[in-house]
Amino acid sequence: MNRRPVTREMLAFEGGIGTTISPPDTILKRPDSRAKLDSVLILDGNTRSALAATRSLGMKGVHVVVADEIKRTLAGASRYCSDSFTYPSPATNLEGFLNTVKTASSRRGIGVMLPMTELSTSTVLRHREEFESLRVPFGELTAFDALNDKWRLLKLAQQLNLPIPKTQFVREISSLDELCKALKFPVVLKPYRSMISSHGRWIATSVQYARSMEELKEIAARYEYFSQHPFMIQEYISGRAEGVFVLCDHGKPIVFFAHRRLRERPPTGGVSVLSESIEPNPEAQRVTRAILETVEWHGVAMVEFKVSAEGTPYLMEVNGRFWGSLQLAIDAGVDFPWLLYQMAIGKNLGKVKPYITGIKCRWLLGDLVSLWKVLINSGPRPRPFPFGKVESIVQFLNFNEKASRYEVNRWGDLKPFWLEVRQYVTELGSGFVKRVARPRI
Repeated sequence: MNRRPVTREMLAFEGGIGTTISPPDTILKRPDSRAKLDSVLILDGNTRSALAATRSLGMKGVHVVVADEIKRTLAGASRYCSDSFTYPSPATNLEGFLNTVKTASSRRGIGVMLPMTELSTSTVLRHREEFESLRVPFGELTAFDALNDKWRLLKLAQQLNLPIPKTQFVREISSLDELCKALKFPVVLKPYRSMISSHGRWIATSVQYARSMEELKEIAARYEYFSQHPFMIQEYISGRAEGVFVLCDHGKPIVFFAHRRLRERPPTGGVSVLSESIEPNPEAQRVTRAILETVEWHGVAMVEFKVSAEGTPYLMEVNGRFWGSLQLAIDAGVDFPWLLYQMAIGKNLGKVKPYITGIKCRWLLGDLVSLWKVLINSGPRPRPFPFGKVESIVQFLNFNEKASRYEVNRWGDLKPFWLEVRQYVTELGSGFVKRVARPRI
C-alpha cells in the first residue's frame, strides 16, 4: 500500500495540538572546564526510576547527585547517592527551577543530567540553552513531543500503517454524539498528554473507562482535560500488556528489551507492580523501530502495547524517558542508565550481551495498593479484574516465587524502602484525617 512520506513538518503539525517546530537541538554539549563527566545529576529523585538509575551508576563508581522538589527521596536515601539538593517545581516556578538546577550543577561540577519524568524532561529540553554546561542525552524537543503527545503519536501510527485500536479523535465534546454512533462499549477515554498545561497550571491526567454513552458524556464533562482539551476515544482491547524498552543513537535503535506486566496498579491497567522479562515480540519490535526511526529519537524510550488474543500488538503510547519498571531491565542484564551515561560521555557501547528472560521484578508497596483495590471493589467495573479476591490474596502472599526480585526493598540498600513505607503511612494518615474532618451533610 502506497503512503506519503512522513516529514519532520508533519511530525510538528499533522493532527498536532498547537505545536511549532523547534530549532535543532544539540544533543551533546561540550561541558565547561569545571564540569566532571564522572558526576551525574538525576532529577525527580522520589521516583522508582531515579532510584534504579542511582543504584546502577553509583555501583559503578559514578558520583551521583539526586535532586527533587522534596528533601527526602527514594534515590536520595540510597547508599549510592553522594549528594542531593531540592529545587522549586517546574510546574509552578519555572524560573526558580531553571536557576536552582543550573547553579547547583555548576557549583558541584556536574557534567551529565538525567531527567526522569515527562514534566522535567520536557522542561529541560524546552530550555536546553540554560544547561549548556551539561550533557543531556535526549533527543530534540520536537521528537519528544511527537512521542509524548498521544494525539500526534496515533496520527503518525496511522500514516505508517501501524496497528492501533479503533480511535475517534475528539476536539470538542459537542461532537460526541456524531463521533460515537458506531462505538462498541466499553471504551477508553485517553487524554492527549499525561500532563497538560491549562490556565497557567499543570494538570495530571489519567485514562478513563466508560461502559455506556451516558457514562462517556458524564466523564467527558467531569474532567477538565476532556471538556476543555482534545482527547481520543478508543475501543477497549482485551489482552496482555507488554512493553518494549529501547536505547536509540540519533534515530537508530541499538538496544532492545521487552517485558510483560503480570500485575498492575490499578489492577484494571496502569503501572506495573509485577513484571517479567520476555523475548521481544517481532511485530512489536517492528512497530517500535518504525516510530522511533521516523521521529529520529535519541536516548531511551518505552513503547507500550496491548497484545490481543489473536496476537496483534496494538500501539498504546510511547514515553521518551525512563520508566517505572527500569529495575527489571537492569536485573535481566540491560543496564539502560549505564548505557545512556556511556553514550552521553562519548564512549563506544560495543556489543550488548543478550539479556535473561524469565526474570521478575516486584514493586511491593505498589502491589499491596493494587491488592487493596481488588479487595474493596464491589461496584461495576469497566472490565473485570484479572483475578478474584481470593486468588489475588494468594498471589500477593507468594514471596518465594522463583527468579523474582524486588524493586525498592533490597538487602544492602534498605533505606529507600523504609522511607517509602514512611511516606505511604504518612499519606494514608493524612487522607484519614481529611475524611474525618470533612463536614457531614
